[in-house]
Amino acid sequence: MTKISTWNVNSIRTRITHVTDWLQTNPVDVLCLQETKVVDADFPHTPFEEIGYQAEIFGQKAYNGVALISKSPLTNVQAGFTPVLEAAGKSLDEATFFDEQKRVITGVTASGLRVVNLYVPNGSSVGSEKYDYKLRWFRLLKQYMECLLAVKPKPILICGDFNIALEDRDIYKPEGREKHIMSTPVERESLRSILELGFADVFRKFTAESGHYSWWDYRAASFNRNMGWRIDHHYLTPELYERATSCTIDKAPRGLEKPSDHTPVTVEISD
Repeated sequence: MTKISTWNVNSIRTRITHVTDWLQTNPVDVLCLQETKVVDADFPHTPFEEIGYQAEIFGQKAYNGVALISKSPLTNVQAGFTPVLEAAGKSLDEATFFDEQKRVITGVTASGLRVVNLYVPNGSSVGSEKYDYKLRWFRLLKQYMECLLAVKPKPILICGDFNIALEDRDIYKPEGREKHIMSTPVERESLRSILELGFADVFRKFTAESGHYSWWDYRAASFNRNMGWRIDHHYLTPELYERATSCTIDKAPRGLEKPSDHTPVTVEISD
């Protein structure tokens, strides 16, 4: 059994105890972190090493940042869009620009499963420059995923904070949200363009109903009132999807003191 989790920790140095405590209770094989918000030189490796984990990192000061925390060494680790697109002989102009923000890292487990960890841009507000940036970022992500699928066909899992609720049932109150960032038709179509490459939402394999969320705003007592959004996802290629035995959201860390506004989502895959 392989267990992989995704968690936007909203600053790894602030949340390091939350994360290491959680790993000791939930010893997953790979934990994909987003919004680590720390340059690589200052990443807190030691607390992970003390509990038997190692970290592959791609970070920047105060913003963004992704990491792969794993029990066993990962191979073919590539940080950013650039290495994958360069290997495929693609133009690097867009990749160089978007890799200024550290949002993408991938690695392969000992069993040959490729994990792609993403922190998708939020987009700020509909029609803004940041919204356009998000849509352009998705177009490059599609090219990136096409390259990964073409180079070595193998099981691929994409996970992370997608900053998009794909369906109305992923939002606590969906009415009128088509004009709200993270749920516009254009954003949803951008995400679907990735899924159309051959990926499926494994959470919905096991849970059909609404009311299950992975992010709650810090304001308005949103967590206590379960006013959330499901924007942290695991998307799997068909072979992995068939082998998946569960996908669950652990709400407990969101109830801790000074929590991240996101909580872990874990998929279990049979060997």
